[in-house]
Amino acid sequence: MRPAFDFGTEVRVVRNVRNDGTFPGQATGTLLVRRGSTGVVRDVGTFLQDQIIYTVHFLDADRMVGCREEELQLATDPWIPSRFEFRDRVRPRIPLGIQGRVLVERGVEGEVMKVVRDAPGGVAYHVHFSGAGTLQVPESALDGPDGDAAA
Repeated sequence: MRPAFDFGTEVRVVRNVRNDGTFPGQATGTLLVRRGSTGVVRDVGTFLQDQIIYTVHFLDADRMVGCREEELQLATDPWIPSRFEFRDRVRPRIPLGIQGRVLVERGVEGEVMKVVRDAPGGVAYHVHFSGAGTLQVPESALDGPDGDAAA
């Protein structure tokens, strides 16, 4: 298990980081760092001997936050913003189906399981719909839980 990022490396967080109860002075669930923010690796450690944890100093927020490797990318790598993220509730703008068979009706709520930034045609999401399983849905076909285009 080797770290992907070294001390002093500038990185970008790829999803919102919320307090999991380990950040002092903030309530659990409080947004600590917004996705797309950049910071500098200040320390590299492990958690439970199988997860690399990076202490990242986000200069704009003047906040040091622990991040897992999958939450980070190099700051110089291309950044593709997305409207939704993991665990967001979404609704399709149109019926969703496969081979002409409708699996999910317009407006049925689902939950984002994964953001796919490198999908052909732009950002897409793996969205879980109760009774229909998980479908890959393009961003343009989704609204927020209240029918708004921006979540």
